Amino acid sequence: MVTNQAFELLATLYCKMDQTWDKVAAAYPFKCDGCEDNCCKSLFFHHTHIEKAYFLNGFNQLDPDRKRIILDKAKEYCKKTFPKNREIKSLKIYCPVNENGRCLLYPYRPMICRLHGLPHELNRPGFKPVMGAGCDAGRFEGKAIIKFDRTPFYQHMIQIETAFRQDSNKTGRLKETIAQMLLS
Repeated sequence: MVTNQAFELLATLYCKMDQTWDKVAAAYPFKCDGCEDNCCKSLFFHHTHIEKAYFLNGFNQLDPDRKRIILDKAKEYCKKTFPKNREIKSLKIYCPVNENGRCLLYPYRPMICRLHGLPHELNRPGFKPVMGAGCDAGRFEGKAIIKFDRTPFYQHMIQIETAFRQDSNKTGRLKETIAQMLLS
């Protein structure tokens, strides 16, 4: 799978994720417009090489000055979040690509950034479903849960990732924050 083809498949999957998220959010109703416990301040790790490549492709389209500012913020983020000889912990620091509460690379944001916030489930064969309560800003507690099964998105992502790894000779596991991706 050539990178452009892989990016097209990923963009199509992202579109399906966004459409489903929007539909479920509208049914609650819930509108994400930032909050004190902003998910852009969460310690999210990303695990797919295709998403990293796609995200960096978006980053590389920015002007050099903006890229330099983001890379400086990424270095500071990593310095604070991953101190040498100390425990990693979430310090609620904004993602380095967040500017004034908005993602500068919103069309390229990874899956977890797209799917976060709503109550959801994930079904793995042989295991009980994993249920997520949604973010605090949604005040979902006590509301009837609207089915939002992330499983098909993960399954499709695995297919895209597998083909991308084979075609690009990517091996090994990936577990990086946005800041780490930018600096690698």
